[in-house]
Order: sequence, then C-alpha cells, then structure tokens
Amino acid sequence: MDHFRGLFVKLDKDNNGFISVEELHNEMKKSGILPTEKKVKSVVDGYDLNKDGRLDYNEFLHYMMDREKQWKIHFHDLDKNQCGLIDQDDVICLFKELGVIISQRNAKTIIQMMDTDHSMTVDWGEFLQHVILHPADSIGELVASWKHSLVFDVGESRPLSLEFPEELAGSGMWRRFVLAAGLADAMSRTLTAPIDRLKTQLQVHGSKTFRQVFEKQRAGGLRSMWQGNAVNVLKGTPQSTLQCMIYAQMKMYTQDRTKESLSVQQRFGLGCVSGALIHAVFYPLEVLKVRLNLQPSGSSQGLGECARSIYRQESLASFYRGFRPSVLCMVPYAGVECAVHQTIVSWAVNDPSYNSDSQLFFFSFVAFASGQVSSYPLAVIRTQQQAQAFCAVSHPISSIYEGFTGIYARHGLRGFYSGMGASFTRAVPCALLNYTLTRKFELLFDSTLS
Repeated sequence: MDHFRGLFVKLDKDNNGFISVEELHNEMKKSGILPTEKKVKSVVDGYDLNKDGRLDYNEFLHYMMDREKQWKIHFHDLDKNQCGLIDQDDVICLFKELGVIISQRNAKTIIQMMDTDHSMTVDWGEFLQHVILHPADSIGELVASWKHSLVFDVGESRPLSLEFPEELAGSGMWRRFVLAAGLADAMSRTLTAPIDRLKTQLQVHGSKTFRQVFEKQRAGGLRSMWQGNAVNVLKGTPQSTLQCMIYAQMKMYTQDRTKESLSVQQRFGLGCVSGALIHAVFYPLEVLKVRLNLQPSGSSQGLGECARSIYRQESLASFYRGFRPSVLCMVPYAGVECAVHQTIVSWAVNDPSYNSDSQLFFFSFVAFASGQVSSYPLAVIRTQQQAQAFCAVSHPISSIYEGFTGIYARHGLRGFYSGMGASFTRAVPCALLNYTLTRKFELLFDSTLS
C-alpha cells in the first residue's frame, strides 16, 4: 500500500489530507491526460462517501483498489511476452490489433507518458498510476485518448476521423462513433442551411446582387430558407462518412505494405482518390441541391419532382453538370488543406498546449480557409454549370476555360470569390457544431448503450 500512499501525498498539493477535483484534474493534465472537468468530477463523486466534494485517503484508496482490479488483466494482455513490462513494440502491437499503424516515435511518446523512472519500459506500478490518473473505463477509451493527445494523422482535418475498424475492443465503439458523427453532421448542416443557400445564390448571381438575393430569400418566409436542406443532409452525411471509411481502408492497406506512417504526399493522394470516387456516386444529389436552392422562395417542388424535371426536360448528363471543375476543385483544396494543417501542427507540437481542443479546431479552420481560397474559383464555375438550363441569368459555360474568362469579363477578379464570405460565415458554426455535437452524441451513446 506504500505506493498508494505515495500517490495520495503527491496529489494532495496543499497537504490538507484531501484530494479535490482541481488537484486531480491538474495532475492529470501534467501527466499528458486531457479529461474534461466533468469527467474528473464524476470520479470524485463516485467515491466521495461523505459527499463533501473531495476524497480523503480511505476514499481514494477504494478508488485505487477498484482501478487495480479492473486494469490488471489489461496489463497482462498488453505484456505480450509476459516479462512484466510494456515496451514500444507492445504499444505498436496493440494499435495494429485495432487496425492502426503507428510510428516508433509515437509509441515512444506513449511509453514516456507512463514511464516515471525513464527506463523506456512500463512496469505494473507505472501502468497502474497512469490508469489511476486516467478516467478511461476500457482499453478502447484509453487508446482513443492517447490518439487524441498525440494528434495522429493530422493531415485529416475532419471532425469525422474514422481510423478504427468495427471490431475495436470488441465493442460497438466504431458504429457508435460513425452514428454520432453522422447525426452531428446532419444537425450542423440543418442549422446552417440558410447561409448555405445564400452562398449558392451568390455564386450564381454574383456578390454585387447580395442585397437583392438576401431580400428574395427573406421574402419567401422562414421555411423557404431551408429549401434544399433535405437533399443536402441526404447527400452530405453519408458522403462524408463513406469517404472517410474508404480513405481509412486505403490508408490501412498502404500502411500494411509500407509498415510506416503515411507521408503528406500519400495522404493527399489517397484523399483525392477517395474523394473523387465517392463524389462521382453522390454528385447527382449535389446538382439537385443547387437546383432546389435556386428555386423561387416558397416553391413547392420537391426532390423527386425536381429529379424528374431534369430527366424529362434535359438529359441524364445534366445530373453531372459541373463535375469536371468539381473534381479538379478537390486537388488544390485537399492538397493545400493537408499541407497547411501538417505544417502548422508540426510547428505547434513543441508547445505543451498544442493538443487542446481550441488549438485543434483553430488549426483545422486555418487549413480549411487556405484550401477554400485556393479552390473557390473552380467551385463558382461548378455551381454556375449546375445552374445552367434552369436559371435564366446564368451564362452558358461549356468548359472550365470559358468559365474563367466569362466570370472575369462580367465581374472581374471579385467574381471568382462570390459567396465566399457566406461560405466562411457558415464554416465556423458548422465546424464548431460538428466538433461539439459529435462528442456529445458519443458520450450519450456510451452512457445509454454501456
């Protein structure tokens, strides 16, 4: 029990014989663990027998003994050669069993999070101290925390980072995460739909007509601001989910062959391939979304009727209007976004607070903004091609070159960025909602299904 007493004394910073929520939280953060204060409070509340909001030695001893029983079997599972120690190879093996290839450098960092005697191995006492300070309730949750703290695969600046296969830790964690991210994506798209519709109209009509476009949208009433949102959710949520799943499978295959972490160039290439494949499947829904967004406010035409109208009055090829600039748009967007995100995080890794939620969000937004600026002219051309044969003010565009010259002749350089302000205005709340709601839904599913 001496090591338990020693840990209690270490945590009791003010030497008053009690451990407070703040003391426990601060020690976790110093150890590289980043739980929420709510999670730490739930640990204290669970063992605070006299309900004074803190733990005395006997209460903390009860907590430590419960953790010891819970994690002893996991330690033996991690110790592959049964030598009583966990090393870098054991950590790499654990991640590989979960479908993730990590580098020796990342494995070393994980070992150093637990290694108090600097031997580059972790014995049972060191592992127990780590999990006593860590509020994870399963190996899957512990690994997910390590992964988040180390910002694995920082080139993927998505709220939906699907790297774990379905069999993760033998639980439904993979399915719950996909469901949580999908619901968060649908809600964020719905809540920001009016701004998205405004952006589409500005891309077609030009930013100079902002006041007229805004007035027309407002005149249609509150309900009209969500025109096209149903197809946007129907398209966007499964599209982003499936793209991440395809990307994850290609990434795992590539890493299995090379036995190394993906380079920036490899992530960029796989991102473009997975994006193009899934984009081709869902592109007709993108055309339908634009057509519904451009309908007069209050129009009663629905998704099915809009699709039949395009098929009868135009042709099947109309469902792929603007596909070429749309695919080309992915190249500068994905390449710039990936490179900027990688560069920023590589620099920020030297900052002890680089892996805070606010910084991760900021890095992702800077990368997104850089990608948007580089690819936005192609997005404007795509939207204008999608609107052809439907919107009377659209000028016929038969090629990307004609799109560039036509927009420049009518609106100058400003025309290439029509609606980008609305795009950025939507991006911030959309990303925050995605990031926050995904975590909320994960916690909800974990509490209801566990």
